[in-house]
Amino acid sequence: MLNFRADIPFVNLLGFTLHRMENGESELHYTPKPEHLNSHGVTHGGASMTLLDVALSVAARSDVEDHGIVTIEMKSTFMAPAKGPLVAKARRLRRTKSMAFVEGWIYDAEGELCTMATGTFRYVPRNKLDGKQAPVATD
Repeated sequence: MLNFRADIPFVNLLGFTLHRMENGESELHYTPKPEHLNSHGVTHGGASMTLLDVALSVAARSDVEDHGIVTIEMKSTFMAPAKGPLVAKARRLRRTKSMAFVEGWIYDAEGELCTMATGTFRYVPRNKLDGKQAPVATD
């Protein structure tokens, strides 16, 4: 299991684990807990969207150490119920100096494609994400 290179309390709460983060690609695993299910007994769409948001952002920043990343937009498509242990995979399609365009998928325990997403992400210097600002010049 790999390190996300950042402490993400919500990811820790949900129990996502990182298994790949390199060359513009990522792989995360997630076993939903009973409190993560919807009224039909399958993974809640919000949990699936969070899994994809994290998988896409990890792929986008997989080879960018000095910047963090923020989600600009994401579109999700639900194709089948997400049952049991899930695997999310993502890959960066294009990168510019400040943006990344990424796609990703969630597969269930049988390998069936359940959900997919595309997203746009912005690279941000880490000191701006951590609430720290660069010193301001004064006269």
